[in-house]
Amino acid sequence: MKVVDYADPASLSHAGFGGERFDAVVSCMASRTGEPNDAWAIDHRAHLNALEAAQQAGVTHFVLLSAICVQKPLLAFQNAKLAFEAALIASGMRYSIVRPTAYFKSLSGQIERVRKGRPFLIFGDGTLTACKPISDDDLGTYIAECLGVEERWNRILPIGGPGEAITPRQQGEALFALLNRTPRFRSVPVALLDGIVAGLSAVGRIAPPLAAKAELARIGRYYATESMLVLDPATGRYDAAATPSIGSQTLFDYYRAVLDGEAAPDRGDHAVF
Repeated sequence: MKVVDYADPASLSHAGFGGERFDAVVSCMASRTGEPNDAWAIDHRAHLNALEAAQQAGVTHFVLLSAICVQKPLLAFQNAKLAFEAALIASGMRYSIVRPTAYFKSLSGQIERVRKGRPFLIFGDGTLTACKPISDDDLGTYIAECLGVEERWNRILPIGGPGEAITPRQQGEALFALLNRTPRFRSVPVALLDGIVAGLSAVGRIAPPLAAKAELARIGRYYATESMLVLDPATGRYDAAATPSIGSQTLFDYYRAVLDGEAAPDRGDHAVF
């Protein structure tokens, strides 16, 4: 394994590709926080550097792991991702842009909370949003297959996991059922998030560090109010039926594995709660 500095084109070219020729690049890079500086440095600039180095190395296919939320770009990281998607499409290189719905790890933050007897937190009534979560294994297989499946070439590919779209309330109900407990929910009003965003945005104008916090609050609000499904541009509505499904692993199978001690969620920065 080689460690390279994606901010340094020379490091990418020499340490990354090392003067060798490659057939494809698969990039799963993403900013850790989604804050504007981080987003434009990683989701855009680092990817541009990788694309340039790939072209110099004779790469013919670039597979990009993007995100389904860029369909409705209201945040810095979404615009950064879209800017690189556009650059990749315009590059002339064969591409596959994979936009997954939601990851298991991003929906696993309340397992321990519920196991300890606390209520499951929801925004509104818990049905404001829905998604088709996809496992790391199923997504990894799908990404790898993009190299050989011609139907996935030069296309933007939204993808979700198996089964019907599920809401946060359904996630909570399933978790309580797995624990053989009566469901208990606590509703968080979206207006609370609006107030936090407004307050941090106002103070952030005179205290730059709080501007970054305001962006994090906006990210939280986005995921609390927007579904991770295909967006119908004609109606402006999310369409579960139009969101492709693949794989065999379900979120509730994952919950069961975590509760049985067979899996441990590595959530990192991928959670609202």
